[in-house]
Amino acid sequence: MFNEEFETLPRPALEALQLKRLKAMVERVYSRVPFYRQSLDKAGIKPEQVTSLADLQRLPFTCKQDMRDSYPYGLFAAKMEDIVRIHASSGTTGKPTVVGYTRKDIDTWSELMARSFVAAGAHKGDIIHNSYGYGLFTGGLGAHYGAEKLGASVIPMSGGNTKKQIMIMKDFGSTVLTCTPSYSLYMAEAAREEGIDFKELNLRVGIFGAEPWSDSMRSEIEAKLNLSAIDIYGLSEIMGPGVAIECQEAKQGLHIWEDHFIPEIIDPDSGAVLPPGVKGELVITTITKEGIPLLRYRTRDITSITYEPCVCGRTHARISRMSGRSDDMLIIRGVNVFPSQIESILMGIEGVEPHYLLIVDRKENLDILEVQVEVDENIFSDEVKHLQALSHTIEKEIKDLLGITCKVRLVEPKTIMRSEGKAKRVIDNRTIDS
Repeated sequence: MFNEEFETLPRPALEALQLKRLKAMVERVYSRVPFYRQSLDKAGIKPEQVTSLADLQRLPFTCKQDMRDSYPYGLFAAKMEDIVRIHASSGTTGKPTVVGYTRKDIDTWSELMARSFVAAGAHKGDIIHNSYGYGLFTGGLGAHYGAEKLGASVIPMSGGNTKKQIMIMKDFGSTVLTCTPSYSLYMAEAAREEGIDFKELNLRVGIFGAEPWSDSMRSEIEAKLNLSAIDIYGLSEIMGPGVAIECQEAKQGLHIWEDHFIPEIIDPDSGAVLPPGVKGELVITTITKEGIPLLRYRTRDITSITYEPCVCGRTHARISRMSGRSDDMLIIRGVNVFPSQIESILMGIEGVEPHYLLIVDRKENLDILEVQVEVDENIFSDEVKHLQALSHTIEKEIKDLLGITCKVRLVEPKTIMRSEGKAKRVIDNRTIDS
């Protein structure tokens, strides 16, 4: 472990620390952030009334729209002269969400990323090949500072120039890879084209995040890149990468660093807090951030939480791997569907490549789902009747497991556009006509 004292805090001590920090955080935002003063006043609660962790449920939520409405610095709780770093999301609609970090925030982030690297199986002697994007996106610099805090060697590759990435990994002896899971498979494709076998490389661990991915995709990545694939979670609004991570020992949920974040799982519709083990929307309260502390931030990510002991010895709660987002959820003829569910089905079918696209249309007031999926080159050149049989198999699997009817279109390799960042999995055309 990187910080054994805090990573193994007994639950009573951890909750006492959370309460102490929560009280200080609520007082801070009430006195320094007009938005929160108004929000708390509207909810009828004053900072001094927060006397237990149970009182957290009485506090108002913060949403991404609140951040956009406060653009750019309206939610900052620190003076600009104390802000040493500014990041922003690349939001697909509207203004970006802006986050600021004090020197202490950067130190905390570096510490939590170092913890995360160690949990994933990395150590001081590693050479970390960092393919997360640098810039306003938090991924690259978050991983970079964490690797340096750990004392490992970090290669700041960022995204793009995939052939050079592979050459560098091979020549520099990279042992740990950080990037999005979809980009790792893109790397595997490019390496195969260059005649390079990942078994020839020194890679041992891959730390993948920034998009939901299934256990089936994990198996695919581990087989093609010859490494142990670990899921990491974070979001720029909360901190960046390193909010939670799987441990190498178990790979049974992601430890969320509870000495800095208080997680809750809520019903996305009612806002009611759900018990451990029940899936819902993840809500996070930051309790140590200075630049832009967030109170009950609705992440829109769907997961569940467990407080059961982990074999690794860490006492922090674990959240299950993200199954999608409440606001990215597709509703097809009344059925809730996440892209990751379809991905799991596809990855279990022989001959199917890990590249797919979901296209949703509405015809005559009826939702139509088309699943485009790449297949192995040998299969694509097979007889038409065999391709038709494979299409029917996939359609039946999706119907049986998810309860929705779809049309599957098999496409040849490299037909679906690749991404060096988050893969685009869904095109929903229904908004055009609705």
